[in-house]
Formats: sequence, structure tokens, C-alpha cells
Amino acid sequence: MKIAMTSVHVDDQERALRFYTDVLGFVTKNDIPMGEHRWITVVSPQDPDGMELVLEPSDHPAVGPFKAALVADGIPFTAFLVDDVRAEAERLKAAGVAFTQEPVQMGPATTAVLDDTCGNLIQIASM
Repeated sequence: MKIAMTSVHVDDQERALRFYTDVLGFVTKNDIPMGEHRWITVVSPQDPDGMELVLEPSDHPAVGPFKAALVADGIPFTAFLVDDVRAEAERLKAAGVAFTQEPVQMGPATTAVLDDTCGNLIQIASM
């Protein structure tokens, strides 16, 4: 058994797709109309056959309060590995991305937390 996909609930699938591809640098793997919504997955360009991130609609009644509680407490929903957090944070800031936590060294890891514009805080980390 292996993990093939994981989801992030987004307030607007089109805005999320633009942010996760144009800003963060992921590439679209699937974009399939599914009635009112779409089945959208993105992958790392370094691993196009690897783990897929599903840009899941936030319509379920439990999702809004859950996301709001995480954001209010400053808790990232998920994390992405990068080679150099400080350099990536500078690149993303230049692209207009807002950070709720600047890069900080925590033992062997450096982390930072950004706002994905779709209702989530996302951590970037390097080891």
C-alpha cells in the first residue's frame, strides 16, 4: 500500500489551480469536469508520476469551520518540501504570496508558512 493522493480543500477551484500551478510551480495532472465542480490534481514537475494533490471543493458543511479553526490557530493544513525555504520564500514573496510565518530554523529543518489564497495555510520545509 502506498499513498497516491492527498487533498487540500479550496474555496475556488479555478483560483486554486492558478495559484498551485502559476505561483507554486506544480503542474496539472487531471482537470476533469464533474458536474458543478472538477476533479483537479496537481503534481510536482520533478515527479510527474508521483503523489497527486487534489484541489477539493470546500462545499461540505464541516470544511469551513475546520479550515477557519486551523487558520485562526496558525496551523498549516499540509506541508511541501523545498530545497531552500529562505530562497523559495523570497521567490514567492516577489510573486505576491503572503506569509504568516517567516522562515525559521527548527533543529535540522527550516520552515515557513504561507497563505494559499484559497482558505489554507501551507508550510514549506527544507531539511
